[in-house]
Amino acid sequence: MRTTKVLSITLPAPMLKEARELAKQENRTMSELVREALRRYQREKYWEEVNTLGRASAAAAGVHNEDDVVRVIHEYRQEQRAKRRSGAAANLVG
Repeated sequence: MRTTKVLSITLPAPMLKEARELAKQENRTMSELVREALRRYQREKYWEEVNTLGRASAAAAGVHNEDDVVRVIHEYRQEQRAKRRSGAAANLVG
């Protein structure tokens, strides 16, 4: 039983010529070339979404450059140390 489906696409003649040449250079079939192009496109779209989310999160946290990243990490680590200290002090009292 065949696990793939046939897809018919149209390309402008110059693009088809370039695609055939590229497939030949890379020793691939046209199907392999198109599948790889689709995988790369999907990966690019995924990273665009991640980047958009990251930018929104960074803006919400007030992070605009590398110095801000260092500052936020430093602040976070200070908070964690303070929590550990207060937890240890509570254990000594209790």
